[in-house]
Amino acid sequence: MKLKHTLLAAALIGANALFFAAPASAADNCKAEITGNDLMQYDKKEMKFDASCTTIEITLKHIGKLAKEAMGHNWVLTNTADAMAVANDGLAAGLAANYIKAGDKRVIAHTKVLGGGESDTIKIPASSLKKGGDYSYECTFPGHSALMKGKLIFG
Repeated sequence: MKLKHTLLAAALIGANALFFAAPASAADNCKAEITGNDLMQYDKKEMKFDASCTTIEITLKHIGKLAKEAMGHNWVLTNTADAMAVANDGLAAGLAANYIKAGDKRVIAHTKVLGGGESDTIKIPASSLKKGGDYSYECTFPGHSALMKGKLIFG
């Protein structure tokens, strides 16, 4: 009888763990980390987020050693159709403006430009995204967008 109660208790604990873990895993899918290195590479070519997210949190970490003036990285989110133009317009804006043209409405969100060992976290309201939209992210530091880019999938 004691073994039967022990097994029943274990089953109930396991069921509760699964039940209460579900919301945490959904919330975890609303946050992501991406790294950039001194070889002009992001570690992710694609980032996926649930449509149930109300806010998306992105952390960019520069895992290289070089200063931002020499090998800076940012993370810039746009509609895919706007990505190249945003990177080109950002060149004239310069480092002080994080290589983002002032007031550029095509930019959905962006981090600051980071040097080796630095990180930046941004929060993107999901209301600024459409489920199934065509979104791209890139580094707008001069010359980096050709290699440092990827797709963001929402929903």
